[in-house]
Amino acid sequence: MKVLVSDKISDKGVEILKKAGLSVDVKTGMKPDELKECIGEYHGLVIRSATKVTADIIEAAKNLKVIGRAGSGLDNVDKAAASKKGIVVMNTPGGNTITTAEHTIAMMFSLARQIPQATSLMKTGKWEKKKFMGVELFNKTLGVIGLGNIGTQVAKKAQGLEMVVIAYDPFLSEEKAKALGIEKVTIPELFSRADFITVHTPLTPETKNLINASTIQKMKDGVRIINCARGGIINEKDIYDALKTGKVAGVALDVFEKEPPDDFTLVGLDNVICTPHLGASTEEAQENVAIAVAEQIADYLVHGTIRNAVNFPSIPADQVARLQPYLSLAEKIGSFAAQLFEGGVKEINIEYKGEAANLNTAPVTIAALKGFLTPILEETVNFVNAPFIAKERGIEVKETKSSDAGNYQGMIALRIKAGDTERFIAGTLFSKKDPRIVRVDNFTVEIVPEGIMLFVYNLDKPGVIGNLGSFFGKNNINIARMYFGRESAGGKAISVMSIDSPVTPTQFDEIKKLPNILSVKLLNL
Repeated sequence: MKVLVSDKISDKGVEILKKAGLSVDVKTGMKPDELKECIGEYHGLVIRSATKVTADIIEAAKNLKVIGRAGSGLDNVDKAAASKKGIVVMNTPGGNTITTAEHTIAMMFSLARQIPQATSLMKTGKWEKKKFMGVELFNKTLGVIGLGNIGTQVAKKAQGLEMVVIAYDPFLSEEKAKALGIEKVTIPELFSRADFITVHTPLTPETKNLINASTIQKMKDGVRIINCARGGIINEKDIYDALKTGKVAGVALDVFEKEPPDDFTLVGLDNVICTPHLGASTEEAQENVAIAVAEQIADYLVHGTIRNAVNFPSIPADQVARLQPYLSLAEKIGSFAAQLFEGGVKEINIEYKGEAANLNTAPVTIAALKGFLTPILEETVNFVNAPFIAKERGIEVKETKSSDAGNYQGMIALRIKAGDTERFIAGTLFSKKDPRIVRVDNFTVEIVPEGIMLFVYNLDKPGVIGNLGSFFGKNNINIARMYFGRESAGGKAISVMSIDSPVTPTQFDEIKKLPNILSVKLLNL
């Protein structure tokens, strides 16, 4: 079998592939057309961040069985297209954790003491000691947004510096926070208390432009912000304005909305420290992920063993056809539920009803957990580690089975508990293959769970649907589908719209202010 390495990786990774008996070609720096022309002859593809594995590339990959990313991020792979063709997509979660956490701490030190700026001036022959008055990290409050693997490591290192660490993570339990010695807070509280803020979340509709003009105003004067996670979480125009006024004392950026940026105005400011996406760029990390991805691809192509796949669990080949639709359904339900839910989750009960109760439920449960955890942690979650991550976060996972599925042949439901709060999301398969959400708490619905969706709780009053339709029409946003459910006439209702393009933060705020709207969530499935 043949493997193509299209981005530069450690030679140790290439050697592992060759020793496994695979034929390896290293062709880096190819243009998309060149990759599309040659990909058909390969069974495995090894990439980093440079190669874009689009739907067109995947369509041309007639023999491709596996795509392996030496690293965690998979923004450059069309995972849906790969899944449809049965191509396993693997990454190497955790390989960059320590490296990125250390880079974050280095950026924070540099920000506090203005080390890059002082270095730059000295290299021009200037001794400007009075210009660079810094601040200590000791006893300062660090606000960590997102306590996944990297966020947790940053928090631990900051505690070693005797900083006060507070954190916002909607799915972090109080018990887990206490075990880490971290105070769990709301996002407004974090913004108002933190001297330094560091971001460690995936880029989702909920986190895009999380730090913007409005949220910056809630922060302390002179706050310092670090982003080594994903470009787009910080609104670059708004942070520029805040840096100019002095509301924000400094920003350290390793990631940008567009990489490389078209406009370097922001990074040209004296109070901006920046690096060209170097979070994972250490010799140790690159060697570790190259070895890991090579071993994973060799195991799959030679022995059929799947490890760290983000789109496929390890199940016997003779069960794939029957389980695949339920795996997809469970993952969709999990993702849908996670993006609706707020609070530290204590328990997830996956309920199997009707013919679903007769399945090999172990991999389906893992699919549901992966779907639930992915919006929180994104690239670090796969079919192998999802149960371990749930356990680490203090989430108790249960299964229950029943022969009664009501009006459906089979049904899968997630019952999620956090303190006194409980949510219930149920789904089924139409035509034995098409996922549908059919229950949201007490609301009976029929939702196709795909794409960008606006989920609205509203009062069942005349004009709500008309106002939403008019709003989207005015803003040139096409509504692909609409779904509705209500508890009783004139009571509480839900309105769910699949839309063809995302709404901006400003548009999102405008929707929340429409008459009879109670709350709004933006989902991405």
